[in-house]
Amino acid sequence: MRTTAVYKDKRFLDHNPGKTHPETPKRLEKIYQVLEQKDVSRHFLFPSFSPLSEDILLYNHSQTMIDEVALTAGKTAVYLSGDTRTSALSYETSLLAAGAVIDGVRRVCDGEADNAFCLVRPPGHHAEKHKSMGFCLFNNIALAAHYCLRRLGLKKILIVDWDLHHGNGTQKSFYNSAQVLFCSLHQYPQYPGTGSIEEIGQGDGKGYTINIPLKGGFGDAAYGKIFEEIVTPVAFQYQPDIILVSCGFDIYQGDPLGIMRVTSAGFAYMTRKLVNIAEQICNGKVLITLEGGYNMEAMHHGSLAVLQELYGSPIPGIAPYLTDETVIQSRLSDSNVDILPHLKNILGQYWTFQDSNV
Repeated sequence: MRTTAVYKDKRFLDHNPGKTHPETPKRLEKIYQVLEQKDVSRHFLFPSFSPLSEDILLYNHSQTMIDEVALTAGKTAVYLSGDTRTSALSYETSLLAAGAVIDGVRRVCDGEADNAFCLVRPPGHHAEKHKSMGFCLFNNIALAAHYCLRRLGLKKILIVDWDLHHGNGTQKSFYNSAQVLFCSLHQYPQYPGTGSIEEIGQGDGKGYTINIPLKGGFGDAAYGKIFEEIVTPVAFQYQPDIILVSCGFDIYQGDPLGIMRVTSAGFAYMTRKLVNIAEQICNGKVLITLEGGYNMEAMHHGSLAVLQELYGSPIPGIAPYLTDETVIQSRLSDSNVDILPHLKNILGQYWTFQDSNV
């Protein structure tokens, strides 16, 4: 069994954008209850961690932007953008969320944990250098990547973002860098309107941004096919020192903000593939952090599916979500992801694909 660090804290429920806002504290309540059961909690490591300091926030955000978020502290409601509202404790909560992800990469890189899952909020991947947006205050995953490069001595980082929405903030953070390979699978066109197939990076980073924009309706087999034909071969060619994941459960079937059809088995499959890749390339170093997901069933079952695959074994009292990956693999050839040939043609000058004509 692997040592999986799980980051949870009741203070993550203190960020409350309002009763009708999709990014509700309820997203974490049920999975937290399961993790507090003794027969479940004994299988995981629950580290203590602290809010992130401002000097590390500056790795990815401007002083003006940090000050703007800080000024919301203690105020009942402030709109940082049309869809990004804070409450009195949102600033403190966002610092704690970023602190959890930073502590997670440190422990994984130090060998204190094999991998980590940060069940935190608010999410982060839309937050840009100069502004909060898309329910996100600070960009947790981008900060973690910067920390790996600047403090932990890592040279190459793979970020996989399977949230329904394109991680525009993360992409902008590393668009000119070859030290971070950013790969995003997202519904398109959808908020925030970025993430076209032609966005592949620039300068030294050209070829190190991979966008896989998808029309709605894709499920487990389609996502599995993308992992087999794009994510896996690129990861092995890139040879990252760690794999970071922006995990959005809003691609789950029935999510109110999207029309994808991924099930818990699909989340288990994607997690298993990344863990297997990491074990062959970077000593199993994987950190997953929560982004979107607004169907409470998806939050519960999706989180358990991811946790089981990180841990590497069924958890007593919880039914396995993916006992045999051939269930999905047998359907891969029947899944028509029509964008893949075009994507391979665009990326063929940077990466090699088995069936590419380039």
